[in-house]
Amino acid sequence: MTSKSITLGEIADFLSAELEGNPELLITDAGTIREGTADWITVANDEKNLREFEESKFVAAVVSRDALLSIDSGKSIIRVEKPIEAFAKVVRLFRKMMKPRVPGIHPTATVSPTAIIGEDVSINAGVVIGDDVTIGSGTCILENSVIMDGSSIGSQVIIFPGVVIYDNTRVGNRCILHAGCVLGAYGFGYDSSSGQHELSDQLGYVVLEDEVEIGANACVDRGTFSTTTIGQGTKIDNLVQIGHNCQIGKHNLLCSQVGIAGSSVTGDYVVMGGQAGVTDHATIEAQTMIGAQSGVISSLSKGTYFGTPCRDARQSMKESAALAKLPALLKRMKKLEKLLDSQTPATTGDDNSQQDAA
Repeated sequence: MTSKSITLGEIADFLSAELEGNPELLITDAGTIREGTADWITVANDEKNLREFEESKFVAAVVSRDALLSIDSGKSIIRVEKPIEAFAKVVRLFRKMMKPRVPGIHPTATVSPTAIIGEDVSINAGVVIGDDVTIGSGTCILENSVIMDGSSIGSQVIIFPGVVIYDNTRVGNRCILHAGCVLGAYGFGYDSSSGQHELSDQLGYVVLEDEVEIGANACVDRGTFSTTTIGQGTKIDNLVQIGHNCQIGKHNLLCSQVGIAGSSVTGDYVVMGGQAGVTDHATIEAQTMIGAQSGVISSLSKGTYFGTPCRDARQSMKESAALAKLPALLKRMKKLEKLLDSQTPATTGDDNSQQDAA
């Protein structure tokens, strides 16, 4: 975060955009409408945001060229073709963003003489590169990451601080590995026949295809004998656990704290909400969507699912709505039972005697 102020006119010039308002207005930061103070600039990229901007304390916003605003004279706007893209550029003016690292090997890094390092690779302080590791051109490995023996890293990969890559892992091109993630840890597999939990063989490895992103502190376990594979373009959020032998399809979206047990398979374009859990050896077909906190206890055909155990999302929502009405229904039932009891004639012992005598 910077403490500098920039005039609205300077921001408009920076964007090569049309300004309507006061070019001398000093802007101290940029943010969304729900945060910040009056001297910030915001973005209003749809009708809802435009109305919120009109009613907000903000006096400046980036808007689309055709935005219709009935703003008072105290508001200023910058008109652009693509508001979100332009606003991202504005935000960078007020942030200390990570600078591109200079290619080379930091003196405190430890790099095996058998490692093969491509052109324009940046290896930063405290990094450890094991034997027979291959790193493609343009890759950046940030502080204190470890790449163990026999692994290969593709071109233009970004590895953030504290990443651990176990031996023989394969990382494709243009992948992003966020801080603290672990690739290739032993799978959670044990032989308990002796009365003790003995670690089973963990001789496989992890494969990330091109353009995969792994979130902070996420873990992808190695295969038992073969691979755990993450398909091209799949994005895995923070704190996700992928068990051994899993085969994750292309372009999946796995949100925070998803857990997938060993040997499960997903098709392409599968989406899982936060904290969804998948049992072992399940197969989830392509284009399936699984809601947050759902529990998958068996294989799923293409569809949208929710709940534990998960089922068709619409049916699950109906059941949840019905369940919410249950306390009121029980009260009504008790009232009806009392009403019925009060209207039922009492049966006495004398009546019984008369009936018996008859």
